[in-house]
Amino acid sequence: MPVKYDIEIPERVIKALGLRESEVSETLKKELSVYFFEKKLLSFGQARQFSGLSVWDFLEFLRERKIPLHYDLAEYEEDLETIRELS
Repeated sequence: MPVKYDIEIPERVIKALGLRESEVSETLKKELSVYFFEKKLLSFGQARQFSGLSVWDFLEFLRERKIPLHYDLAEYEEDLETIRELS
């Protein structure tokens, strides 16, 4: 079940990022999902789900940022558990 958190982001930061207000949430979710995946804090499946992207779009997003896939047995089992929970 999703949990919603409110954070305050200075307007100058949003402007520096070149984002419109309507793009902030989606962009931050994608960028954070990639960051957490790269740092091995989230599995591929968790990061992809957090990003809101399809599997193929998330793979492309990682490729564009030159972030290698790291996917081991533990992550596979974790993703299977996530799938079971979502079913």
